[in-house]
Amino acid sequence: MTLKIETASDGESATLRLIGRLESGNLGEVEALVRRLRPRLVFDLDEVTLVDVAVVRFLVACESDGVALVHCAPYIREWMGREERPGERRPPWS
Repeated sequence: MTLKIETASDGESATLRLIGRLESGNLGEVEALVRRLRPRLVFDLDEVTLVDVAVVRFLVACESDGVALVHCAPYIREWMGREERPGERRPPWS
């Protein structure tokens, strides 16, 4: 399965529900949505089945910029912890 993105909004915040394989080739589309839906944004990662290092770094930058990550798989969270270097990465939309 490739990536499927579902968007929901309650008027106050927006949720991007990401489903399937989230790989570096998808980041352009996800970054465009982040730019459009900020500042109150949530990523629901419950059904993400695969990520790569570029995605993990992207998620670290998003979280450091205030994007909430919910239902994040433990392996992704652990990998993010290893990749996190305070002050080194800026979100691409900054």
